[in-house]
Amino acid sequence: MVTPGRAPRNDEDDDRELTVDELAARVGVTVRNLRAYATRGLLPPPRMVGRTGYYGRHHVARLLLVREMLAEGYSLAMIERTLASAPADASTATLALHRALLAPWLPPEPETMTGAELAARAGVPEDPALVDRLVALGLVQRLDDDGLRVLDPALLAAGLQVVALGVPPDDLIDAQARVNGYVRQIAQTYVQMFVRTGWQAFVDAGAPPEQLDRMRDTVARLQPAAAQAVLAAFRTEMAAAVASAVETVLSQLEDPGSPRAASPTRPPRRPPRAR
Repeated sequence: MVTPGRAPRNDEDDDRELTVDELAARVGVTVRNLRAYATRGLLPPPRMVGRTGYYGRHHVARLLLVREMLAEGYSLAMIERTLASAPADASTATLALHRALLAPWLPPEPETMTGAELAARAGVPEDPALVDRLVALGLVQRLDDDGLRVLDPALLAAGLQVVALGVPPDDLIDAQARVNGYVRQIAQTYVQMFVRTGWQAFVDAGAPPEQLDRMRDTVARLQPAAAQAVLAAFRTEMAAAVASAVETVLSQLEDPGSPRAASPTRPPRRPPRAR
């Protein structure tokens, strides 16, 4: 990974390893909080010598970012997700860039509930097999106390609206699994376009610090722009699909034995454009 520019010399440049007390004092957090962050996986394990752990400057970098994000109102869960894919030995500059690029794309804060509460919200009987499918889909995690962590509450809320329309949950999960595959391809298409046309030029130029703000702004604008383009294309295709389905249903009502009524999978006919 390219580290953009060279930051002014600071405490992180000191290669001396620190004990847990020294690390806490260096960053300005309590030892208790530091241990809590380590338990959540926000810090890589220290180098152990006997029963004493020694921390390096990459630990300082992570703690500085945690402290900064907490001060800006981020929850520990959001910080944990931001750092999950960051290199364990990343520098302060690299972590700052990682955060700037990734944070705007993270889903909303996870929501915790029981299986009974989830079933009640869906209006269906509690079914462990259904929860297993949600876990396999990546929407839900099981907790040690038999609770559930919903990783994307917004997606769950949308799914519950569809279930309320009378669609069986199993059918919705089947459809969502297919949609997730398509969405993954769409996301890769846009990201690779950005990497090829924007990010690569930034890297080839040596990642100049004066271009960092422009890169962050570009990444922040990419998500809503891509979402708007996808939604616009979806509206067009959804209108065509609905028109075709309605035409098929009406033809079945008029003449159940007609060839057209027996061919609901033929290519949809696009609706006429408004003049």
